[in-house]
Amino acid sequence: MTNPRNHPLCDVCGTKLVKNRTTSAGRTRWRCKHCGASATQSRPDVTRRADLEAFLNWLPGKDSQRQADGGTGRSFRARIAWCWDIEVPQPTPTGEVHRQIIVDGTYFQGWCVLIAFTGSHVIGWQWCDTEKKAAWVQLLKQFPAPDVVVTDGGAGLRAALDQQWRRTRIQRCYFHIFTAVKRHTTLNPRLESGKEILKLTRELMQVRDLDAAASWMGSYASWEARWESFLKQRTYARTAAERPSWAKPNQTWWYTHIRLRQVQGLYRQLIRNQSLFTWLDDQFLQNQTRTVARTISPLEGWPNRAIKDLLGL
Repeated sequence: MTNPRNHPLCDVCGTKLVKNRTTSAGRTRWRCKHCGASATQSRPDVTRRADLEAFLNWLPGKDSQRQADGGTGRSFRARIAWCWDIEVPQPTPTGEVHRQIIVDGTYFQGWCVLIAFTGSHVIGWQWCDTEKKAAWVQLLKQFPAPDVVVTDGGAGLRAALDQQWRRTRIQRCYFHIFTAVKRHTTLNPRLESGKEILKLTRELMQVRDLDAAASWMGSYASWEARWESFLKQRTYARTAAERPSWAKPNQTWWYTHIRLRQVQGLYRQLIRNQSLFTWLDDQFLQNQTRTVARTISPLEGWPNRAIKDLLGL
């Protein structure tokens, strides 16, 4: 059965109907100029879409069913009863081994969806409350281990990778590395060491080949050597002196430049895990084209953005 059209035909003679004002309830009245028959048209597709939108707006919200329909809630329950039976479609795993899988979690009004993306299409997702190990495991175990996983380093993901994809290499998203460094240094660092590491991070975004990667690694090693003693400076607790909010009550000293040390710790971890320049490995070169992404931007700018645009978020 097809849905009623915006320009319906007369049930009596088959002639095209024309609009003839509205009924007392506000619905459009249609009239046949040939035989004079009058009729109204219902649109069950429009009604069900409105009911589904009302259901999706109410479900993650704080309003009760009574507040949702402005009455007792009984009519609202009757309208949305069918919505509970909707089966969310899931892609069927094919068993294909992918060169890369880009993973990311994005949030919708308190809920999170973890998405697996090949760079051209979504192959799976997992709903959860937060990006924890158990949720990532449920997503990763759906697919054979790829050659590379591109990630922003979300919470719980590394533990899930160690469990499910132990031999898969990791490429950390350059954009999220820059965001993490910027969070510690700000965009206008006061200290010369902060200015230098922010500049180095910007230069990381411009690396395009193995020679540039080697040059960047040398520059970073020089930064660490130049500021080694500076980064080890300590501040000792004194009576009536202001303590950092993160310092423990019984802590007698702390590193003076803790934020720069956190940047140092981030880069040391990335270098130790060999997840900075995975995308430049020659095994991922095909027809002079790199086949592994260095950011998760294809996922954030395509499926994630499309979902949020659809939901009006």
